[in-house]
Amino acid sequence: MDAQPTSSPAFILQAKSLLCSGAVFRSLLIIGLLFIAGESLAQPGLAAVTVSPGDDGGQTYTVTIQILLLMTALSLIPAALIMTTSFTRIIIVLAILRQALGTAQTPSNQILIGLSLFLSLFIMSPVFEQAYEDGLKPYLAEQIGTEQALEKAAVPFRRFMLDQTREADLLMFTRISGKDSLPSRDEVPFSLLLPSFVTSELKTAFQIGFLIFLPFLVIDLVVASVLMAMGMMMLSPMIISLPFKLMLFVLVDGWSLIMGTLASSFYL
Repeated sequence: MDAQPTSSPAFILQAKSLLCSGAVFRSLLIIGLLFIAGESLAQPGLAAVTVSPGDDGGQTYTVTIQILLLMTALSLIPAALIMTTSFTRIIIVLAILRQALGTAQTPSNQILIGLSLFLSLFIMSPVFEQAYEDGLKPYLAEQIGTEQALEKAAVPFRRFMLDQTREADLLMFTRISGKDSLPSRDEVPFSLLLPSFVTSELKTAFQIGFLIFLPFLVIDLVVASVLMAMGMMMLSPMIISLPFKLMLFVLVDGWSLIMGTLASSFYL
């Protein structure tokens, strides 16, 4: 008779012990590799924060700190775009125009934001060009430091914001800040200029929106009066007036008028 393979308990226990010892060996090997890698990473390398004095008496930061500052600045770009450019006035006027037309979500929010963004780039192009020529270009050529570049790049933005800011708003925030008098135009700090500029932009945007809303409001009143005179009180006046408002807006070339008025309002 042929010998049959036996599966004694001693053989099974020996196999299990071998498998366990192999797993333990692999675990010890992985831990050893991690320990060696940790030791190599702990060796001194490039310093993350290093400040060295410059030739002009300023301070020079390492590339790590410069990248950190750049990433922080990039996170603040949307707020700066909204608060220091013409974007605020344009988006508010376009939102009021859509409300006056009564077209609900047409144009959509994405289209309105896109229109506002590219119209803002068109309006702010002289400011961006001057900021690049005065601040960014010399900085990239290593002719000036970071602080000087920021100061020179902020000058055209300050001039633009001051031209669009009402003096009454500046005086109000100056009084709230506890200062006795308003400093000269070149000495107005951004802590005063920024809220004054935003307040003035909101006021101007609502004034333009009010003038845009009036003709469409007249159409709604006329349509509502006609429907009530005809006894059609169950019919919504918005449904009847919408085609007339769209026809009026298209006949007068409304989009060109709105865009041209918004662009020219910053340079009058």
